[in-house]
Amino acid sequence: MTGHIHSIESFGTVDGPGARLVVFLKGCPMRCQYCHNPDTWEMAGGTDMTVDEIIKQFEASRSFYRGGGITATGGEPLLQIDFVTELFEEAKQRDIHTCLDTSGITFQADNKEYLEKLDRLMASTDLVMLDIKQIDDLKHTELTGHSNKRILEFARYLDSKQIDMWVRHVVVPGLTDQKPELYNLGRFIGSLSRVKALDVLPYHDMGKVKYESLGMEYPLDGVPPMSKEGAISAKKIILSGIRDERRHEPNPFCS
Repeated sequence: MTGHIHSIESFGTVDGPGARLVVFLKGCPMRCQYCHNPDTWEMAGGTDMTVDEIIKQFEASRSFYRGGGITATGGEPLLQIDFVTELFEEAKQRDIHTCLDTSGITFQADNKEYLEKLDRLMASTDLVMLDIKQIDDLKHTELTGHSNKRILEFARYLDSKQIDMWVRHVVVPGLTDQKPELYNLGRFIGSLSRVKALDVLPYHDMGKVKYESLGMEYPLDGVPPMSKEGAISAKKIILSGIRDERRHEPNPFCS
């Protein structure tokens, strides 16, 4: 099985537990305005690599990955679900921790063939890092070009399969930092039983240079980076929503 790879990071430390070999796959249907890897959107370009080639790269430095493993990210790795499945199955045979970094946008609750493939992948997946961009569906569509319905359905699917999740949310000034939406994101997360961590990340504009190099207009030109303090405040609001959901408190933002 051959995957279409954008790049490989040999020593990632923010893409799952421990030090990791991070495989960036090509292709993504989302067009997030704050995406810092627009060069992963299209399938064109990149390098074809086999599962064996990636596993060999990991094994060559296995001692450095103690407590870590392999993360498949992108782009959207689930666009190449067959390849990721074979990669993770081979990794599990070698006792390598596997992590899937995804938006969940490809989820198809009414597609039996797709669900069978996803079930097979989840059988060899130790952790899913799930990006929830915006809990409000209309604002999510404006931000990414897609509804969030499939993403939230995917989160509930993971929960039903008892797959551990880390939820990530990027806080963008004026786009994803409003208190009602942050709180409601917390309420949603609080309804799930398998969320093991919450990463609230401040938006940065370091990807702007890449857009310029690709001859692309930067969608958030003029939007200031979010401060670390702003991200901490946002996380507190999300945590309050999680707490209230689990305590069955009324939602102050629902009429």
